Amino acid sequence: MSDEKKKGPSSAAAMPAAMAPPGMINKEDIPQVLPILPLRNSVFFPGGVLPLAVGRQKTIALIKDAVRDDQVIGVVTQRRAEEEDPGASDLYTMGTVARIVKLLKMGEDNYSLVVQGLARFRVLDLVQEAPYLKARVDAVEDRTASENVEVEALGINLKKLAREVIELMPELPAAATELVESITHPGHLADLIAANVDVPIEEKQAVLETVDLKARMNLVLELLNRKREILKLSNKIDSAVKGEMSKTQREYYLRQQLKAIKEELGEMGEEEEELDELQERLKKAGLPPDVEKVANKELNRLKTIPAASSEYTVARTYLDWIADLPWAKLSEDNLDIENARQTLDKDHYGIKKVKKRILEYLAVRKLKNDMRGPILCLVGPPGVGKTSLGQSIAKAVGRKFVRLSLGGVRDEAEIRGHRRTYVGALPGRFIQSMKKAGMKNPVMMLDEIDKLGADFRGDPSAALLEVLDPEQNSTFSDHYLDVAFDLSKVMFIATANQLDPIPGPLRDRMEIIELTGYTFEEKQSIARIHLVPKQLREHGLSTDHITITDEALLVLTTAYTREAGVRNLERRIADICRAVAVEVAGGKTEKQNVDGNRVKEILGPEMFYSEVAERTEVPGVSTGLAWTAAGGDLLFIEATKMAGKGGMTLTGQLGDVMKESATAALSYLRSKAESLGINPNFLEKTDLHLHFPAGSIPKDGPSAGVTILTALTSLLTGIRVRGDTAMTGEATLRGLVLPVGGIKEKVLAAHRAGIKRVILPERCRKDLQDVPEQARNEIEFIFATRMDEVLEAALEKSPFKEGADKSLPPQPEATPEVRA
Repeated sequence: MSDEKKKGPSSAAAMPAAMAPPGMINKEDIPQVLPILPLRNSVFFPGGVLPLAVGRQKTIALIKDAVRDDQVIGVVTQRRAEEEDPGASDLYTMGTVARIVKLLKMGEDNYSLVVQGLARFRVLDLVQEAPYLKARVDAVEDRTASENVEVEALGINLKKLAREVIELMPELPAAATELVESITHPGHLADLIAANVDVPIEEKQAVLETVDLKARMNLVLELLNRKREILKLSNKIDSAVKGEMSKTQREYYLRQQLKAIKEELGEMGEEEEELDELQERLKKAGLPPDVEKVANKELNRLKTIPAASSEYTVARTYLDWIADLPWAKLSEDNLDIENARQTLDKDHYGIKKVKKRILEYLAVRKLKNDMRGPILCLVGPPGVGKTSLGQSIAKAVGRKFVRLSLGGVRDEAEIRGHRRTYVGALPGRFIQSMKKAGMKNPVMMLDEIDKLGADFRGDPSAALLEVLDPEQNSTFSDHYLDVAFDLSKVMFIATANQLDPIPGPLRDRMEIIELTGYTFEEKQSIARIHLVPKQLREHGLSTDHITITDEALLVLTTAYTREAGVRNLERRIADICRAVAVEVAGGKTEKQNVDGNRVKEILGPEMFYSEVAERTEVPGVSTGLAWTAAGGDLLFIEATKMAGKGGMTLTGQLGDVMKESATAALSYLRSKAESLGINPNFLEKTDLHLHFPAGSIPKDGPSAGVTILTALTSLLTGIRVRGDTAMTGEATLRGLVLPVGGIKEKVLAAHRAGIKRVILPERCRKDLQDVPEQARNEIEFIFATRMDEVLEAALEKSPFKEGADKSLPPQPEATPEVRA
């Protein structure tokens, strides 16, 4: 055992060391040279009595000489306790003169002694290092008289604080208070408290080195006050912890008892079994580390909530969602390009652009395994197969298919989910769809994305920005889950009838693929390959009962349907199947051959017929082409004149742009009146009326400009417009024909209506490459750069007089630029 160590418990818990009044030795009786006993881990004060265990050879030699010569020794604290052979630099300069009161030999080289502190001294210098340390010293006395009033007040405060500290430490004996009260000397009181308060060695040494009595008492008062606050806080924390522990232990004990009773009665609660099962599901779900941490925390909280509590249901439902989501389940993609091509061709006729894009994705996916899912947007009129195409793509790729209808969604929470604080809260539609799919990489169809709304509950299209951004959707945050979910593996396919309602930032995140209407030939092929077999199956018929000829399909597509898609065509085929089913169910067994005449018997009079020739039998009627959400349509413009004062009336629910086109056309016509053989003053006693039939349908846009001008020219010249001709293009005041959009849809509409000639702006020639080959082959296209060319091509004969100037109307001379 090392020497100079205090024996027994620590100073904080031990009974205060007995103190004798200082001054038992006079300053003159203290030798100028003292043997020095190094002390570690403690500070020895005058008046204190301290037991020590001694083991070092130097110290043993010191105490033997001291006892033999009955002399006092000096006790000085080491700066570093681990130093085994301290020198002058390893010792503090202030120590305590001590007398050996008792010495016991505990073994061959071990002694136990008790020393009593007598007075302070300061080390001047070391005079001997072997066989033990000796130093020349200077005795130190208190500088302030103990009778000072301020010292007396400090003593009272010290005793008061000491009592409070002793009360806060129940491990101290009751005699400790009596001991403090019995001391009358203020320096003795300060040293006693400093010796027994649990503070660092450096702070105790500072008290020992403070010679001024008032300063020393103030320092001890500060140490004692701090000790009191620490004890108060410690007791408060201890009480709180004990209270919480006892409450928790009591609940645990009662629950264990309840569990044991239920097991004994065979009534083991379902809640415990469900929680164990839930824990297993969470383990098998393959949760990411951060999600697993949240789930385990919530599960531990759930175990402490009573099952009857409403909060239990909320937490349980949340964990069920976490466990049911496909965090790590991936379906294996079928990357066989040829198989995908055959599947797409089998399910859908035409639509080469979409098929090409899907095959490109599979090819890249085959070469690069970590490719993110594409975000496609199929835009086209109703009935062209956008939604069914998603199912076909999922089948071709070998993935799960989920459909998410966005039409009419106005609440942002439908996308991001509700916070769990709300009653009945649920995740958003995307998380619900992922649960339904059961795989992390399904094909997700976002139907009718252009029908999203916005109101006071937020803007769902803005919430979709994160979902449809490949850079963000790997950490999609649903308000209900409140943890990141990876949507980057999902193949998103959105559908829309129009692009305009889709906000720009959302449109920018998607790859737009346009699907346009079908030609008559394509519709007949689709009906033959897909629609007829499907309707036969749905009506319980087979090819043994009915045959629908190509002639019947032609009649259906031309006389009974007039649309971009094939929905109405399918309905008419269903009408035929039902009529045949009635006869088969009535006992008619012979096979029925449905031709064109049989179609008319079943469906009644024809619903559509070519009215172009009929409408253009009189001058003043022209046929235009318009783009609609349904793909494209014919637009008839009728003009008439009557006696009046030069006014022009426009009817047919027109927009501002179309009204301006009519005004521009009239102005151009007036400027060319002379070359067209029209009286330049024709408006003086004449009113004009332009009417756009289908008056209940709003119409707008600049593309009817050439059609309006043609109708007015036909009216005023008396030359009829050709019945097999339709036109589109924007007309300017100078007579130029500017390009317009929607050429493919307009040409297909003309083809459906039986138009043989179409007049287009020259700069729209390039747009014909998207038009199906059948329509291109059956229609004659005339490309015009000026309105004069349009009039010569559209009217039955040239409206210009022989030798008339067909150049652009003269423009006013340019005026010099005026700068303000």
